[in-house]
Amino acid sequence: MSGALLAGAVVGPVQAQDRLAQLEERLERLERILENQALMEMLNRVEGMDQDLRDLRGESDALRHELETVKTRQRDLYLDVDQRLERLERAGPGRQASETPAESQAPSGQQALVDPQAAGDDRQAYQEAFNLLREGRHRRSIEAFQGFLENHPDSPLAANAQYWLAEAFYVTRDFDQALKEFARVLDEHPGSNKEVDARLKKGFTHYELGQWDAAREQLTQVRDEHPGTTVARLAEQRLARLAERAD
Repeated sequence: MSGALLAGAVVGPVQAQDRLAQLEERLERLERILENQALMEMLNRVEGMDQDLRDLRGESDALRHELETVKTRQRDLYLDVDQRLERLERAGPGRQASETPAESQAPSGQQALVDPQAAGDDRQAYQEAFNLLREGRHRRSIEAFQGFLENHPDSPLAANAQYWLAEAFYVTRDFDQALKEFARVLDEHPGSNKEVDARLKKGFTHYELGQWDAAREQLTQVRDEHPGTTVARLAEQRLARLAERAD
């Protein structure tokens, strides 16, 4: 009797220990499962973030390409508008449409018409500089126009070269330098066929620099002194934008 009781007393704790060991093992398995699930969830989140990052990079590359395309189109349109401006301004009353303008600009794919009185060397140098600008090689065109003005300061094409030098700075958004170069067109070539265009673009440049009063002064002068012209219309449009800012 006492032996049976002793055996039962021994077996009880052993069974309890075995059961406890089993429970601990099951608990460890559950913990490992939970840890694996948490790890998988974390890995899935990381993979999702990697995919999002790749998508964002793809969108960024696409936007960058689109921006470059827009810049190219803007430059081509810009040159074309300036050519039209000069032709309209030079084709005043009594001037026959068949007459060849002395100096004009050309959009992409065309030659810039130049003064037939210009010597061969300066005419070629001017055309080369203009072609660089038309092709979007702005820094090279700046150097070329600066070289032209240094070597041919008295050329009939000097006013045009000075104007396009200013334009090259404008399209590269170097507005401080562009403002100086447009001012030189007005100061050094008064009465030239680029004077009105330079004053208009001087107003545009003041606008880009946030110099609202100076922009308004230049644009108002263009609008009032050249009513009914394309430059007056462009000046009026920019003045309207100035008015919207003031509201």
